Amino acid sequence: MRCRTLGGLRVSAVGLGAMPLSIEGRPDETRALATIHAALDAGVTLLDTADSYHLPGQAPGHNELLLARALATYGGDPDGVLVATKGGRGRPADGSWTVTGTAAHLKAAAEASLKRLGVEAIGLYQLHKPDPAVPFEESVGALRDLLEEGKIRLAGLSNVSSDQIHRARAILGDRLVSVQNRYSPETRDSDPELRLCAELGLAFLPWSPLGGISRSSLDGPSGQTAGARHPAFHEVARERGVSPQQVCLAWLLSLSPTVVPIPGASRPQTIRDSAGAADLVLTQEELTRLTQAARPR
Repeated sequence: MRCRTLGGLRVSAVGLGAMPLSIEGRPDETRALATIHAALDAGVTLLDTADSYHLPGQAPGHNELLLARALATYGGDPDGVLVATKGGRGRPADGSWTVTGTAAHLKAAAEASLKRLGVEAIGLYQLHKPDPAVPFEESVGALRDLLEEGKIRLAGLSNVSSDQIHRARAILGDRLVSVQNRYSPETRDSDPELRLCAELGLAFLPWSPLGGISRSSLDGPSGQTAGARHPAFHEVARERGVSPQQVCLAWLLSLSPTVVPIPGASRPQTIRDSAGAADLVLTQEELTRLTQAARPR
C-alpha cells in the first residue's frame, strides 16, 4: 500500500470509513470485524469513525467500540494504525443528525471516545461539524485544550469552509492536520478546500468519495453500468480490468498528494477492492476524461 502524510505520520493512501458498520443496514458483528481485519490485511492504516456512528436513539460509540474490538482481536500488528474519531454530532431516535459544538460537549465527548477506544490518547480527533449556534472559535478552542491536555495527539475538522480552515489554523497552528469534507465525482463543492489543504499541507479526507459511482460492478455482472451517473469511470474500469470504484479512488488520489479517501465498506471484498486503488496509476488521458466526466465544479 502506498502511503501519504497526515500530521507527520505516514498513513495508507486509502483509508476505511467505518460508518456503514454501525448505522442502519449494518452487518452482523462477525462480518463487521472481518471487514476491518480485511482492511488491515490490505495495508489500510487509517480508520475513520465517530461517536455518532450508531443506530438512531441508541447509546453513542458503537463504531468506536467495534474498532477497538477489531484491533484487539487482529492477528497482525496494529501499532501503525491511526484511528480518527469525531465529536459534535448526535443521532436521536428520529434518525436525524444533530450538531452540538460547545466546548463542554466536545471535551466530554472526547473523554468518552478515549475510554471506548481504550487508548492513552486519541490519534486524530476531529470536529464533526461546526455548530451554527456556537462560536466556531469556542469549538476549535476545545480541540486546542484537548491537545494541550494530551488527550488527543492530532486535531482535524470536518464539513468546513476555507474561511473556517483559516480561523482554526490561527488557533491550532501546525496542530491542525486534516480536513474531512464530502467530495466525489458527484459532489465537488469542496474544490476550494481541497486546494487550500494542498497549499497548507493538510491532509484532505474525502468522505462519501464514491458518490455517483454505482457499486453494481462489485455485486453484479462485471462491467455493469446500470444507474451509473458518470459512465466514463465505468468505461476506464472496463479498459483496465478493474472496478469503477478503484478508478474513482485513483482519480481522487491524483488530485493532490494530500488527498486520502476514506471509502466506506460493509464486507471484506469491498474494502479489499478499494484498497487496490492505491496501486492504480491512471494516465493523463484517462485523468482528463474522468475530470471532464465528473460533475462540474
